[in-house]
Amino acid sequence: MAPGIPAALERPHFIGIGGAGMSGIAKILAQRGAKVAGSDAKDSATAVALRALGATVHIGHAAGHLADDATSVVVSSAIRADNPELVRAAELGIPVVHRSDALASLMDGLRAIAVAGTHGKTTTTSMLAVALSELALDPSYAIGGELEGPGTNATHGGGDIFVAEADESDRSFQKYDPQVAIVLNVELDHHANYASMDEIYESFESFVGKVVPGGTLVIAADQAGAVELTERVRGASSLDVVTYGESETADVRVHKITPRGLTSEVTVVLNGKYLTFTVSVPGRHYALNAVAALAAGVALGIPAHNLASAIGKYTGVKRRLQLKGEAAGVQVIDSYAHHPTEMTADLEAMRGAAKDARLLVVFQPHLFSRTKELGTEMGQALALADASLVLDIYPAREDPLPGVTSELIIEAAKASGADVTAIHDKAAVPAAVAGMTKPGDLVLTMGAGDVTDLGPQILDHLSS
Repeated sequence: MAPGIPAALERPHFIGIGGAGMSGIAKILAQRGAKVAGSDAKDSATAVALRALGATVHIGHAAGHLADDATSVVVSSAIRADNPELVRAAELGIPVVHRSDALASLMDGLRAIAVAGTHGKTTTTSMLAVALSELALDPSYAIGGELEGPGTNATHGGGDIFVAEADESDRSFQKYDPQVAIVLNVELDHHANYASMDEIYESFESFVGKVVPGGTLVIAADQAGAVELTERVRGASSLDVVTYGESETADVRVHKITPRGLTSEVTVVLNGKYLTFTVSVPGRHYALNAVAALAAGVALGIPAHNLASAIGKYTGVKRRLQLKGEAAGVQVIDSYAHHPTEMTADLEAMRGAAKDARLLVVFQPHLFSRTKELGTEMGQALALADASLVLDIYPAREDPLPGVTSELIIEAAKASGADVTAIHDKAAVPAAVAGMTKPGDLVLTMGAGDVTDLGPQILDHLSS
């Protein structure tokens, strides 16, 4: 199957083409034969990969980077109105297409699985992409992270299935019309866009409402927000609701999760039969993600035993408890967790893997708005570590908020009995960590910003 290219995307220009979501769409379009161009703030391995596919990637943002014959300018919600390329597009009358609309158009004519939830989207989408590929179904996929196996965040496949990570942060997931929707959890986050849980529920209801007639909603049976959402949408006409989890009432019931070092063995009850399979990443939350992926694949008609075996081939996504290396007897692992629920889940998984070893964390808060609303809970999560270093807030797309600093997290952590230290100079972290560790320790770099860059530097200091 070779879906066509919408006319508006024949010669697209991506502003911020190196971003996880934007680059994935650009890659798929390039693989389909579109003449792709774009710009990004800095050069990167992603830019190199795009160029290898024939895309033109400019470094820096300037009006001159936008070709006069571009058929559209693709933007994410992070692109500001005064971006020179966006201003130039208006002058030339070139239509502006939001990233979510571009992704929705790529799914047209295919059986789409859209994976939503406050946490776990990237992992679950990746598990499906790997498993479906392992089964020779050749799916297309777009993921918000880099797979460890295929080494990419997106590809155009020859099969009829498209697996996509569905982003709720800016309500863009409401643009998709999936055959199967997965909702892993529903919590309050993205405080710049949502003022209350009611707004979150309304947004997720709209997402579920876009499932095609006769389609399936796969949703968690154990998480409070997901249970509430299930009650709100269960009466929707022509929607098949499949719940999964450890609840006795779950349609796909998790009978047992057995940790085995950095893997887990999972047994589920599906259609009255027991099925046991391996999840090759640690932690109960990742095991539950795998069960969600299993339920979604079964909803598309894929035999459960084949799918379960193929899910075991998934070995991880960059930044999702990714082992960066080991030096001087110390393992350094990288985590993308930035919300308290994610932080707690990853720290509990690592605590289980560490057994009697010490767990040391380098945490970088992400966004001023998130820190303002959830800083106390972040600090409480850090109490699960033996010791933590807390960096300054990574601003990403936000401007500073008065009085909102990492100190909010540090105070909460100390109140919870945590051993936590502020460190304002990121360059000083590797030496500080090397001075704290001893053989057998686990070091976890945690956060959605550039804290990930510290892993190799810490390993270098440990080696020397």
